[in-house]
Parts: sequence; C-alpha cells; structure tokens
Amino acid sequence: MICEYEKGLPGREIFGDTLCRLWGRTRTAVAAFFLAPCCWADGDDPFFVTYTSQMEDLGELEIETKNVTGKPGGGRRFLGSVLEFEYGSTSWWTTEFYLNGQITANENTVFTGYRWENRFRLLHEKHWINPVLYLEFENVNAADKSLLTVVGHEGIGDLKVPTDKARRELEREIEGKLILDSSFKGWTIAENLIFEKDVRHGPYEFGYAVGLYRPLGGANRAGRCNLCLSKIQAGVEMYGGLGTNSSFGLQNTSHYFAPVVSWTLSHGIMLKFSPNFGLTDTSAGFLMRFGASAEVEDFGGAIAKLFRGRRR
Repeated sequence: MICEYEKGLPGREIFGDTLCRLWGRTRTAVAAFFLAPCCWADGDDPFFVTYTSQMEDLGELEIETKNVTGKPGGGRRFLGSVLEFEYGSTSWWTTEFYLNGQITANENTVFTGYRWENRFRLLHEKHWINPVLYLEFENVNAADKSLLTVVGHEGIGDLKVPTDKARRELEREIEGKLILDSSFKGWTIAENLIFEKDVRHGPYEFGYAVGLYRPLGGANRAGRCNLCLSKIQAGVEMYGGLGTNSSFGLQNTSHYFAPVVSWTLSHGIMLKFSPNFGLTDTSAGFLMRFGASAEVEDFGGAIAKLFRGRRR
C-alpha cells in the first residue's frame, strides 16, 4: 500500500508527497516518544467519542493517537487514525490540532486532512454540572474514516465508498458541541450535544454522545504499580446521529454502544480500548477502537526558555 494523493492540479504531487512523508515520520516520531519515560498522563478519561469537562492545564501538551478499525458488511476492512496535539493555552482554553489518515484493504493509504479544535471552560470552579463550549474547523475529504463523531444520517454506506472516489469530495465544516459533565459517588457522567455545518452548503447536522465511567480502585498507591485497580478506568459510552434541520430525529440514523476501558501505566502512558456495537441497520455491525496518550508537563515553559536562550 502506498500513500496517494490527488493528481492533475499544479503542485499537488509535491504537496501530496510532502504530506505523506510528514504523516509517516510524525507517526514514527510519536511512537518513539511514547516509549520515553519523561512523559506523564494523569486523570484522562477513557472515552473515544464523548468529551468531559477535563481540559489540559496551562502549558501542558498532550499527544494522543486514536484509531478505529472495522469491516462494514459488503465493504473492505479499514483503519482510520488521528494524531492529536492538545495544548493548555490558558486555564480556561484548550486548543488541539489533528492530523487524519486512513488505510483501506486492497485500496490505498490516504492522508485525509486536518482539524483544529478549541474548547472553552464556561465556569472557573467545579459545580454539580460543568459546561464547556467546543468549536472545531474541519478540512478533510470524504475518505476520512476516523469516526470521531457521528452526525446527521452518516452510516455504513459512507464507509463502503471506494477511497479513490471519496477523497475527491472535500469537506470544510464547522462543528460545535455543548459539553456537560457531573460527578457522583466516584462516577463521571458526560453528555454532548453536537451540530455540524459545511461552510459552503448543506444542512445543519446533529448528533449526540453520552457516557459514564469510574476508576476501579481507590487512591493511587505510592510508587509504581501497573496492576493496581486505581490505574484502570472503565465505563460505557453511546453515540449517534440525530438527523438534520430538515429531517430531525432517529429515522435512518446510526447509533453505537461501546464499553470503554483505559489503563495508565506507571511511567505515565495511557492505553485505551473500546469495542463498539452498531444498534441500527445503518450502523456498522462492529468497530474496534484503540489508542494511547501521554502528556508533557510544562511544555509551554520549556519552549519559552528555549526561545529566550536563543535570543541571548
């Protein structure tokens, strides 16, 4: 399989080759980064689709990869992948940049685009319900299979379109979410209301995601303990589409139910896994999600020191 790009436009071959090389090298570099003991992840949630009110602390950088694989009935097996860089810009604002790609069996490997996400904490202190506003700009093509959300009438048919055809359809969209969560007796409960709109045409599309989870044990023990129950979080999430502004509702929409589990290793790497089960005829029957993340503490301070040193 090779990394392909659209041909026939001036400069597209050079640009496409550059993106493909960047995608491969970045994934390799991050994989190596995950093996380094200098990183620390603490308190992240186990969800793949549902967001909680948790945000990066000021100056911290989180690097995460999320992957989903499946074989829709009558289609070919695929692997959709995103590489995320999330930075705590202020105590109330987190910004995140995504690189997206996918592989489809017997077709090709494609860099599908990028996303720029921003989340804004609306209340400074923790309350019984914690709201966060989410805004994202997406510049991807229709071959993207990362399935970070499901909105409108998206379904199994979209996953079966041949890559060569789908990648020629460009999607520039604005996505917004109202994120709410609460804590109750060790459980975290989260609800997301989602809307999405192509900036050029098309209807408003709606979706949802809900989930709950908790750690399996009490407070962390001192020292390294990979097998402590306190390092494992488990729960469930459910997500799906709610139609469009002209056909709002559950008819011809996809919905998934997904147990989730995360495991934080003693050196700070978090691993996440989630089998997803389609609940409607328009859903893929089964998807498997897996990912890993790590945080770099005081990344902003380290960069600031680096630039101050160069100016001397």
